[in-house]
Amino acid sequence: MKLLALLAIMAMLAAACGGSDDAASDGTSDATDTAADDGSTDDGSTDDGSADDGAADDSSTNSGLEGTLRVLIHQNPPGVEFMENFNSEFEAANPGVSIDMTVVNADDIPTVNQTRLNAKDIDVTTISVTGFANAVQPYMTGADSPYWQQLIEAGLLMDLSGQPYLANYDQAAIDGSSFDGGVYALSLGRTSYSGMFVNEDILAEVGVDIPTTWDELVSACEAVKDAGFKCAVAGGQDAWPVFVGTYGLLGSLYPDQQALVEGLWDGSVKWDDEQGIKLFERYDYYANDMLDAESAGLTGDSAAQRYAAGDVAFGPMGAWNAGAVADNAGFEWEYIPFPGSDDAADNQTLFGKDDMSFAVAADTPVPDIAHAYLAAFSEPDNYNAFANATNYLPTQPTAALESALGTSIAPILQAGNFAIGFEQLFVQPKGAGQWHNAKDGALWMYNGDFTDPAVAAEQAQADLEAGLAG
Repeated sequence: MKLLALLAIMAMLAAACGGSDDAASDGTSDATDTAADDGSTDDGSTDDGSADDGAADDSSTNSGLEGTLRVLIHQNPPGVEFMENFNSEFEAANPGVSIDMTVVNADDIPTVNQTRLNAKDIDVTTISVTGFANAVQPYMTGADSPYWQQLIEAGLLMDLSGQPYLANYDQAAIDGSSFDGGVYALSLGRTSYSGMFVNEDILAEVGVDIPTTWDELVSACEAVKDAGFKCAVAGGQDAWPVFVGTYGLLGSLYPDQQALVEGLWDGSVKWDDEQGIKLFERYDYYANDMLDAESAGLTGDSAAQRYAAGDVAFGPMGAWNAGAVADNAGFEWEYIPFPGSDDAADNQTLFGKDDMSFAVAADTPVPDIAHAYLAAFSEPDNYNAFANATNYLPTQPTAALESALGTSIAPILQAGNFAIGFEQLFVQPKGAGQWHNAKDGALWMYNGDFTDPAVAAEQAQADLEAGLAG
Protein backbone atom coordinates (compact mmCIF):
# COMPACT_ATOMS: atom_id res chain seq x y z
CA MET A 1 0.00 0.00 0.00
CA LYS A 2 1.11 3.55 -0.63
CA LEU A 3 1.64 4.84 2.87
CA LEU A 4 2.77 8.30 1.81
CA ALA A 5 -0.50 8.79 -0.03
CA LEU A 6 -2.38 7.54 3.00
CA LEU A 7 -0.54 9.96 5.25
CA ALA A 8 -1.56 12.86 3.06
CA ILE A 9 -5.17 11.70 3.15
CA MET A 10 -5.13 11.41 6.93
CA ALA A 11 -3.83 14.93 7.28
CA MET A 12 -6.43 16.35 4.95
CA LEU A 13 -9.29 14.53 6.64
CA ALA A 14 -8.10 15.52 10.09
CA ALA A 15 -7.96 19.14 8.97
CA ALA A 16 -11.42 18.88 7.45
CA CYS A 17 -12.95 17.24 10.52
CA GLY A 18 -10.92 19.29 13.01
CA GLY A 19 -11.84 16.80 15.72
CA SER A 20 -15.40 18.12 15.73
CA ASP A 21 -18.06 15.46 16.17
CA ASP A 22 -20.76 17.77 14.84
CA ALA A 23 -18.98 18.60 11.61
CA ALA A 24 -18.06 15.01 10.85
CA SER A 25 -21.32 13.35 11.81
CA ASP A 26 -23.58 15.49 9.65
CA GLY A 27 -21.93 14.09 6.49
CA THR A 28 -20.84 17.51 5.17
CA SER A 29 -17.45 18.43 3.74
CA ASP A 30 -15.83 21.76 2.97
CA ALA A 31 -13.90 23.01 -0.02
CA THR A 32 -10.63 21.76 1.47
CA ASP A 33 -11.92 18.16 1.35
CA THR A 34 -12.82 18.37 -2.31
CA ALA A 35 -9.74 20.25 -3.44
CA ALA A 36 -7.39 17.99 -1.54
CA ASP A 37 -8.95 14.79 -2.88
CA ASP A 38 -6.78 14.95 -6.01
CA GLY A 39 -3.60 14.65 -3.93
CA SER A 40 -2.34 18.17 -4.62
CA THR A 41 -0.50 20.21 -2.02
CA ASP A 42 -1.12 23.80 -0.98
CA ASP A 43 1.50 25.11 -3.38
CA GLY A 44 -0.05 23.28 -6.33
CA SER A 45 2.57 20.55 -6.53
CA THR A 46 1.71 16.88 -6.47
CA ASP A 47 2.32 15.03 -3.20
CA ASP A 48 3.95 11.90 -4.63
CA GLY A 49 6.44 11.57 -1.80
CA SER A 50 9.23 13.23 -3.82
CA ALA A 51 9.09 16.63 -2.13
CA ASP A 52 12.08 17.48 0.04
CA ASP A 53 10.27 19.79 2.47
CA GLY A 54 9.24 16.98 4.84
CA ALA A 55 5.53 17.74 4.51
CA ALA A 56 4.52 14.07 4.28
CA ASP A 57 6.46 13.16 7.42
CA ASP A 58 4.99 16.09 9.34
CA SER A 59 1.44 15.02 8.38
CA SER A 60 1.96 11.72 10.17
CA THR A 61 2.93 13.22 13.50
CA ASN A 62 0.48 16.11 13.30
CA SER A 63 -2.57 14.33 11.88
CA GLY A 64 -4.54 14.90 15.07
CA LEU A 65 -6.14 11.47 14.85
CA GLU A 66 -6.23 9.84 18.26
CA GLY A 67 -8.41 7.12 19.71
CA THR A 68 -9.70 3.60 19.15
CA LEU A 69 -11.81 2.67 16.15
CA ARG A 70 -14.07 -0.35 16.70
CA VAL A 71 -14.66 -2.22 13.44
CA LEU A 72 -17.00 -5.16 12.74
CA ILE A 73 -16.62 -7.44 9.71
CA HIS A 74 -18.01 -10.85 8.76
CA GLN A 75 -16.07 -14.10 8.48
CA ASN A 76 -14.52 -14.36 5.03
CA PRO A 77 -10.91 -15.64 5.14
CA PRO A 78 -9.40 -13.57 2.31
CA GLY A 79 -11.38 -10.52 3.40
CA VAL A 80 -10.31 -10.91 7.03
CA GLU A 81 -6.66 -11.26 6.00
CA PHE A 82 -6.86 -8.13 3.86
CA MET A 83 -8.49 -6.09 6.63
CA GLU A 84 -5.92 -7.22 9.20
CA ASN A 85 -3.12 -6.01 6.95
CA PHE A 86 -4.98 -2.80 6.11
CA ASN A 87 -5.58 -2.09 9.81
CA SER A 88 -1.88 -2.55 10.59
CA GLU A 89 -0.87 -0.08 7.89
CA PHE A 90 -3.54 2.40 8.96
CA GLU A 91 -2.26 2.28 12.53
CA ALA A 92 1.33 2.71 11.32
CA ALA A 93 0.30 5.78 9.32
CA ASN A 94 -1.64 7.16 12.30
CA PRO A 95 0.35 6.43 15.49
CA GLY A 96 -2.40 7.83 17.71
CA VAL A 97 -5.01 5.37 16.41
CA SER A 98 -5.67 1.75 17.31
CA ILE A 99 -8.12 -0.55 15.51
CA ASP A 100 -10.24 -3.01 17.50
CA MET A 101 -11.70 -5.38 14.89
CA THR A 102 -14.34 -8.03 15.58
CA VAL A 103 -15.08 -10.89 13.16
CA VAL A 104 -18.49 -12.60 13.27
CA ASN A 105 -20.37 -15.09 11.11
CA ALA A 106 -22.37 -13.50 8.30
CA ASP A 107 -25.65 -14.82 9.72
CA ASP A 108 -24.96 -13.02 13.00
CA ILE A 109 -24.51 -9.57 11.42
CA PRO A 110 -28.11 -8.32 12.04
CA THR A 111 -28.20 -9.36 15.70
CA VAL A 112 -24.70 -8.12 16.53
CA ASN A 113 -25.30 -4.80 14.81
CA GLN A 114 -28.62 -4.26 16.58
CA THR A 115 -26.99 -4.95 19.95
CA ARG A 116 -23.78 -3.00 19.50
CA LEU A 117 -25.30 0.01 17.75
CA ASN A 118 -27.88 0.39 20.50
CA ALA A 119 -25.12 0.05 23.10
CA LYS A 120 -22.97 2.61 21.22
CA ASP A 121 -20.26 -0.03 21.12
CA ILE A 122 -19.25 0.11 17.44
CA ASP A 123 -17.89 2.74 15.05
CA VAL A 124 -17.49 1.19 11.57
CA THR A 125 -19.53 -1.92 10.84
CA THR A 126 -20.36 -4.36 8.09
CA ILE A 127 -24.03 -3.46 8.02
CA SER A 128 -24.96 -6.10 5.47
CA VAL A 129 -23.52 -8.88 3.37
CA THR A 130 -26.41 -8.63 0.89
CA GLY A 131 -26.59 -4.87 0.41
CA PHE A 132 -29.58 -2.71 1.19
CA ALA A 133 -32.06 -5.32 0.00
CA ASN A 134 -35.86 -5.20 -0.05
CA ALA A 135 -36.40 -1.71 1.31
CA VAL A 136 -40.06 -1.03 2.05
CA GLN A 137 -41.21 1.87 -0.11
CA PRO A 138 -44.13 4.17 0.78
CA TYR A 139 -46.39 2.41 -1.72
CA MET A 140 -45.76 -1.03 -0.12
CA THR A 141 -48.71 -0.94 2.25
CA GLY A 142 -48.39 -3.12 5.34
CA ALA A 143 -45.01 -4.63 4.45
CA ASP A 144 -42.38 -5.20 7.14
CA SER A 145 -39.12 -3.22 6.91
CA PRO A 146 -35.78 -5.09 6.75
CA TYR A 147 -33.50 -4.72 9.73
CA TRP A 148 -31.04 -2.30 8.08
CA GLN A 149 -33.93 0.05 7.26
CA GLN A 150 -35.05 -0.10 10.87
CA LEU A 151 -31.54 0.90 11.95
CA ILE A 152 -31.62 3.94 9.68
CA GLU A 153 -35.11 4.97 10.77
CA ALA A 154 -34.02 4.63 14.40
CA GLY A 155 -31.18 7.08 13.74
CA LEU A 156 -28.42 4.56 14.43
CA LEU A 157 -26.51 4.97 11.14
CA MET A 158 -24.69 8.06 9.90
CA ASP A 159 -25.63 9.69 6.60
CA LEU A 160 -22.42 9.72 4.55
CA SER A 161 -23.77 12.07 1.88
CA GLY A 162 -21.18 14.58 0.75
CA GLN A 163 -18.14 12.65 1.92
CA PRO A 164 -15.39 12.96 -0.73
CA TYR A 165 -14.57 9.25 -0.73
CA LEU A 166 -18.02 8.44 -2.16
CA ALA A 167 -16.83 9.87 -5.47
CA ASN A 168 -14.57 6.84 -5.92
CA TYR A 169 -17.59 4.53 -6.25
CA ASP A 170 -19.92 4.06 -9.19
CA GLN A 171 -23.52 5.27 -9.19
CA ALA A 172 -24.98 1.78 -8.78
CA ALA A 173 -22.98 1.41 -5.57
CA ILE A 174 -24.26 4.74 -4.27
CA ASP A 175 -27.84 3.88 -5.21
CA GLY A 176 -27.52 0.48 -3.57
CA SER A 177 -26.49 2.07 -0.27
CA SER A 178 -29.03 4.89 -0.29
CA PHE A 179 -32.33 5.28 1.50
CA ASP A 180 -34.76 8.16 1.78
CA GLY A 181 -32.34 10.67 0.27
CA GLY A 182 -29.29 9.66 2.30
CA VAL A 183 -26.27 7.44 1.73
CA TYR A 184 -25.81 5.16 4.71
CA ALA A 185 -23.05 2.77 3.66
CA LEU A 186 -20.16 2.08 1.33
CA SER A 187 -20.91 -0.79 -1.02
CA LEU A 188 -17.63 -2.70 -1.10
CA GLY A 189 -18.39 -5.49 -3.55
CA ARG A 190 -21.09 -7.13 -5.56
CA THR A 191 -21.99 -10.26 -7.43
CA SER A 192 -23.88 -10.78 -10.66
CA TYR A 193 -26.34 -13.58 -11.28
CA SER A 194 -27.91 -12.41 -14.54
CA GLY A 195 -25.27 -13.28 -17.12
CA MET A 196 -24.21 -16.36 -18.98
CA PHE A 197 -20.92 -17.93 -19.92
CA VAL A 198 -20.32 -18.23 -23.66
CA ASN A 199 -18.08 -20.88 -25.21
CA GLU A 200 -16.47 -18.85 -27.97
CA ASP A 201 -14.81 -21.90 -29.52
CA ILE A 202 -18.13 -23.66 -30.14
CA LEU A 203 -19.72 -20.56 -31.64
CA ALA A 204 -16.72 -20.08 -33.92
CA GLU A 205 -16.87 -23.71 -35.05
CA VAL A 206 -20.59 -23.50 -35.73
CA GLY A 207 -20.20 -20.12 -37.43
CA VAL A 208 -22.42 -17.92 -35.31
CA ASP A 209 -21.66 -14.70 -33.47
CA ILE A 210 -22.12 -14.10 -29.78
CA PRO A 211 -25.84 -13.30 -29.49
CA THR A 212 -26.90 -9.76 -28.62
CA THR A 213 -30.71 -10.21 -28.88
CA TRP A 214 -33.26 -12.88 -28.01
CA ASP A 215 -33.74 -13.93 -31.63
CA GLU A 216 -29.99 -14.26 -32.08
CA LEU A 217 -29.82 -16.40 -28.95
CA VAL A 218 -32.57 -18.70 -30.21
CA SER A 219 -30.90 -19.00 -33.62
CA ALA A 220 -27.50 -19.68 -32.04
CA CYS A 221 -29.00 -22.31 -29.77
CA GLU A 222 -30.62 -24.14 -32.67
CA ALA A 223 -27.43 -23.98 -34.76
CA VAL A 224 -25.37 -25.31 -31.87
CA LYS A 225 -27.70 -28.26 -31.33
CA ASP A 226 -27.83 -29.02 -35.05
CA ALA A 227 -24.03 -29.23 -34.98
CA GLY A 228 -24.13 -31.85 -32.23
CA PHE A 229 -23.38 -29.64 -29.23
CA LYS A 230 -25.57 -28.86 -26.23
CA CYS A 231 -27.13 -25.42 -25.98
CA ALA A 232 -27.10 -24.81 -22.21
CA VAL A 233 -27.03 -26.48 -18.80
CA ALA A 234 -28.08 -25.38 -15.31
CA GLY A 235 -28.34 -27.00 -11.89
CA GLY A 236 -31.81 -28.51 -12.22
CA GLN A 237 -31.30 -30.85 -9.28
CA ASP A 238 -30.94 -27.89 -6.92
CA ALA A 239 -33.92 -26.12 -8.59
CA TRP A 240 -32.91 -22.52 -7.76
CA PRO A 241 -30.18 -22.30 -10.46
CA VAL A 242 -32.92 -22.71 -13.07
CA PHE A 243 -34.68 -19.45 -12.23
CA VAL A 244 -31.44 -17.67 -11.35
CA GLY A 245 -30.42 -18.38 -14.93
CA THR A 246 -33.26 -16.16 -16.13
CA TYR A 247 -32.67 -13.13 -13.91
CA GLY A 248 -31.05 -11.54 -16.96
CA LEU A 249 -34.09 -12.35 -19.08
CA LEU A 250 -36.32 -10.63 -16.54
CA GLY A 251 -33.95 -7.66 -16.42
CA SER A 252 -33.71 -7.23 -20.17
CA LEU A 253 -37.51 -7.23 -20.60
CA TYR A 254 -37.88 -4.86 -17.63
CA PRO A 255 -34.64 -2.79 -17.62
CA ASP A 256 -35.94 -0.49 -14.88
CA GLN A 257 -36.33 -3.05 -12.13
CA GLN A 258 -37.50 -0.54 -9.53
CA ALA A 259 -40.22 0.64 -11.89
CA LEU A 260 -41.28 -2.99 -12.34
CA VAL A 261 -41.61 -3.44 -8.59
CA GLU A 262 -43.64 -0.26 -8.18
CA GLY A 263 -45.79 -1.11 -11.20
CA LEU A 264 -46.64 -4.52 -9.77
CA TRP A 265 -47.67 -2.90 -6.49
CA ASP A 266 -49.78 -0.12 -8.01
CA GLY A 267 -51.27 -2.26 -10.78
CA SER A 268 -49.76 -0.40 -13.74
CA VAL A 269 -47.71 -3.52 -14.56
CA LYS A 270 -49.22 -6.99 -14.54
CA TRP A 271 -47.64 -10.38 -14.86
CA ASP A 272 -50.32 -11.33 -17.39
CA ASP A 273 -50.18 -8.25 -19.61
CA GLU A 274 -48.56 -8.44 -23.05
CA GLN A 275 -45.01 -8.02 -21.74
CA GLY A 276 -45.63 -10.45 -18.89
CA ILE A 277 -46.89 -13.17 -21.22
CA LYS A 278 -43.83 -12.61 -23.44
CA LEU A 279 -41.69 -13.12 -20.34
CA PHE A 280 -43.35 -16.46 -19.60
CA GLU A 281 -43.10 -17.59 -23.22
CA ARG A 282 -39.36 -16.98 -23.07
CA TYR A 283 -39.16 -18.71 -19.71
CA ASP A 284 -40.77 -21.71 -21.38
CA TYR A 285 -38.31 -21.75 -24.28
CA TYR A 286 -35.37 -21.41 -21.92
CA ALA A 287 -36.57 -24.20 -19.61
CA ASN A 288 -37.69 -26.69 -22.23
CA ASP A 289 -35.58 -25.93 -25.31
CA MET A 290 -32.38 -24.23 -24.23
CA LEU A 291 -31.55 -26.32 -21.17
CA ASP A 292 -30.33 -29.79 -21.96
CA ALA A 293 -32.13 -32.70 -20.29
CA GLU A 294 -28.86 -33.46 -18.53
CA SER A 295 -29.53 -30.45 -16.28
CA ALA A 296 -31.99 -32.48 -14.19
CA GLY A 297 -29.10 -34.40 -12.62
CA LEU A 298 -26.82 -31.43 -12.00
CA THR A 299 -26.38 -29.33 -8.88
CA GLY A 300 -25.44 -25.69 -9.07
CA ASP A 301 -21.77 -26.52 -8.55
CA SER A 302 -21.66 -29.54 -10.83
CA ALA A 303 -23.44 -27.61 -13.60
CA ALA A 304 -20.50 -25.18 -13.74
CA GLN A 305 -18.06 -28.08 -13.90
CA ARG A 306 -20.16 -29.78 -16.57
CA TYR A 307 -20.25 -26.59 -18.61
CA ALA A 308 -16.47 -26.43 -18.45
CA ALA A 309 -16.22 -29.82 -20.21
CA GLY A 310 -16.40 -27.89 -23.48
CA ASP A 311 -19.39 -29.26 -25.41
CA VAL A 312 -21.98 -26.80 -24.08
CA ALA A 313 -22.36 -23.38 -25.69
CA PHE A 314 -24.02 -21.36 -22.93
CA GLY A 315 -23.91 -21.42 -19.14
CA PRO A 316 -26.67 -19.18 -17.75
CA MET A 317 -25.50 -18.93 -14.15
CA GLY A 318 -24.04 -16.59 -11.56
CA ALA A 319 -20.62 -15.02 -11.88
CA TRP A 320 -19.56 -16.91 -8.74
CA ASN A 321 -19.14 -19.97 -11.00
CA ALA A 322 -16.30 -18.26 -12.89
CA GLY A 323 -13.66 -19.95 -10.75
CA ALA A 324 -14.90 -23.43 -11.62
CA VAL A 325 -15.13 -22.51 -15.29
CA ALA A 326 -11.69 -20.91 -15.41
CA ASP A 327 -10.05 -23.81 -13.56
CA ASN A 328 -11.49 -26.50 -15.82
CA ALA A 329 -12.27 -24.99 -19.22
CA GLY A 330 -9.93 -25.65 -22.12
CA PHE A 331 -11.65 -23.13 -24.36
CA GLU A 332 -12.03 -19.39 -24.74
CA TRP A 333 -15.03 -17.98 -22.89
CA GLU A 334 -16.58 -14.76 -21.71
CA TYR A 335 -19.43 -13.73 -19.42
CA ILE A 336 -22.12 -11.59 -21.02
CA PRO A 337 -25.51 -10.18 -20.00
CA PHE A 338 -28.34 -12.57 -20.90
CA PRO A 339 -29.75 -11.27 -24.23
CA GLY A 340 -33.44 -11.61 -23.36
CA SER A 341 -34.79 -8.59 -25.23
CA ASP A 342 -35.40 -8.02 -28.94
CA ASP A 343 -33.55 -4.70 -28.52
CA ALA A 344 -29.79 -5.13 -28.06
CA ALA A 345 -29.69 -1.86 -26.12
CA ASP A 346 -31.69 -3.53 -23.35
CA ASN A 347 -29.21 -6.40 -23.12
CA GLN A 348 -26.19 -4.46 -21.89
CA THR A 349 -26.71 -4.64 -18.12
CA LEU A 350 -25.58 -7.15 -15.52
CA PHE A 351 -28.03 -7.37 -12.64
CA GLY A 352 -27.01 -8.54 -9.21
CA LYS A 353 -26.63 -7.51 -5.62
CA ASP A 354 -24.23 -5.74 -3.33
CA ASP A 355 -22.31 -8.25 -1.27
CA MET A 356 -20.74 -6.28 1.58
CA SER A 357 -21.11 -2.77 2.90
CA PHE A 358 -19.51 -0.59 5.58
CA ALA A 359 -21.59 1.82 7.66
CA VAL A 360 -20.70 4.30 10.40
CA ALA A 361 -22.51 4.47 13.71
CA ALA A 362 -24.37 7.76 14.04
CA ASP A 363 -23.16 8.20 17.63
CA THR A 364 -19.54 7.20 17.13
CA PRO A 365 -17.26 9.23 19.42
CA VAL A 366 -14.52 9.16 16.76
CA PRO A 367 -16.20 10.31 13.51
CA ASP A 368 -12.96 11.86 12.26
CA ILE A 369 -11.17 8.51 12.51
CA ALA A 370 -14.12 6.67 10.96
CA HIS A 371 -14.14 8.97 7.93
CA ALA A 372 -10.36 8.80 7.61
CA TYR A 373 -10.53 5.00 7.77
CA LEU A 374 -13.14 4.79 4.99
CA ALA A 375 -11.27 7.38 2.92
CA ALA A 376 -8.05 5.38 3.14
CA PHE A 377 -9.83 2.14 2.31
CA SER A 378 -11.52 3.85 -0.65
CA GLU A 379 -8.26 4.98 -2.24
CA PRO A 380 -8.23 3.25 -5.66
CA ASP A 381 -5.03 1.27 -5.06
CA ASN A 382 -6.24 -0.04 -1.71
CA TYR A 383 -9.72 -0.81 -2.97
CA ASN A 384 -8.36 -2.60 -6.04
CA ALA A 385 -6.25 -4.81 -3.80
CA PHE A 386 -9.32 -5.57 -1.67
CA ALA A 387 -11.45 -6.50 -4.70
CA ASN A 388 -8.79 -8.87 -6.00
CA ALA A 389 -8.25 -10.41 -2.57
CA THR A 390 -11.96 -11.17 -2.14
CA ASN A 391 -12.96 -11.65 -5.81
CA TYR A 392 -15.94 -9.33 -5.35
CA LEU A 393 -17.02 -7.58 -8.51
CA PRO A 394 -15.68 -4.07 -7.89
CA THR A 395 -17.86 -1.09 -7.07
CA GLN A 396 -15.18 1.38 -8.12
CA PRO A 397 -15.04 1.98 -11.89
CA THR A 398 -11.24 2.24 -11.83
CA ALA A 399 -10.80 -1.16 -10.19
CA ALA A 400 -10.07 -4.24 -12.27
CA LEU A 401 -10.15 -7.89 -11.30
CA GLU A 402 -7.08 -9.71 -12.53
CA SER A 403 -9.07 -12.91 -13.14
CA ALA A 404 -10.52 -14.10 -16.45
CA LEU A 405 -13.96 -13.00 -15.23
CA GLY A 406 -12.64 -9.56 -14.41
CA THR A 407 -11.17 -9.16 -17.87
CA SER A 408 -14.43 -10.30 -19.44
CA ILE A 409 -16.76 -7.96 -17.60
CA ALA A 410 -14.48 -4.94 -17.12
CA PRO A 411 -16.01 -3.04 -20.09
CA ILE A 412 -19.51 -3.67 -18.70
CA LEU A 413 -18.66 -2.39 -15.23
CA GLN A 414 -16.62 0.55 -16.50
CA ALA A 415 -19.58 1.62 -18.65
CA GLY A 416 -21.73 1.67 -15.51
CA ASN A 417 -23.89 -1.18 -16.75
CA PHE A 418 -24.58 -2.86 -13.44
CA ALA A 419 -27.90 -2.61 -11.61
CA ILE A 420 -29.52 -4.06 -8.51
CA GLY A 421 -31.85 -6.90 -9.47
CA PHE A 422 -35.56 -7.44 -8.91
CA GLU A 423 -35.33 -9.87 -6.00
CA GLN A 424 -33.34 -7.29 -4.04
CA LEU A 425 -36.10 -4.70 -4.60
CA PHE A 426 -39.37 -6.62 -4.51
CA VAL A 427 -41.24 -7.02 -1.22
CA GLN A 428 -44.06 -9.54 -1.05
CA PRO A 429 -47.50 -8.17 -0.19
CA LYS A 430 -48.89 -9.87 2.88
CA GLY A 431 -51.39 -12.53 1.92
CA ALA A 432 -50.02 -13.05 -1.61
CA GLY A 433 -50.49 -16.53 -3.03
CA GLN A 434 -47.95 -19.24 -3.81
CA TRP A 435 -47.32 -18.16 -7.39
CA HIS A 436 -47.18 -14.37 -6.90
CA ASN A 437 -43.47 -13.93 -7.67
CA ALA A 438 -42.89 -14.51 -11.36
CA LYS A 439 -39.13 -14.18 -11.07
CA ASP A 440 -39.34 -17.93 -10.37
CA GLY A 441 -41.43 -18.60 -13.47
CA ALA A 442 -38.75 -20.48 -15.42
CA LEU A 443 -38.62 -23.10 -12.67
CA TRP A 444 -42.40 -23.52 -12.84
CA MET A 445 -42.16 -24.24 -16.55
CA TYR A 446 -39.14 -26.50 -16.04
CA ASN A 447 -40.89 -28.53 -13.34
CA GLY A 448 -44.10 -28.82 -15.35
CA ASP A 449 -46.15 -26.93 -12.77
CA PHE A 450 -47.54 -25.09 -15.80
CA THR A 451 -47.38 -26.08 -19.45
CA ASP A 452 -49.06 -22.98 -20.90
CA PRO A 453 -47.11 -19.73 -20.42
CA ALA A 454 -50.27 -17.61 -20.52
CA VAL A 455 -51.91 -19.71 -17.79
CA ALA A 456 -48.79 -19.38 -15.63
CA ALA A 457 -48.80 -15.60 -16.09
CA GLU A 458 -52.47 -15.37 -15.16
CA GLN A 459 -51.91 -17.42 -12.01
CA ALA A 460 -48.95 -15.26 -11.00
CA GLN A 461 -51.03 -12.11 -11.35
CA ALA A 462 -53.99 -13.59 -9.48
CA ASP A 463 -51.79 -14.63 -6.55
CA LEU A 464 -50.12 -11.22 -6.47
CA GLU A 465 -53.48 -9.46 -6.41
CA ALA A 466 -54.60 -11.67 -3.53
CA GLY A 467 -51.96 -9.93 -1.44
CA LEU A 468 -52.56 -6.46 -2.82
CA ALA A 469 -56.27 -6.76 -2.05
CA GLY A 470 -55.53 -7.47 1.59
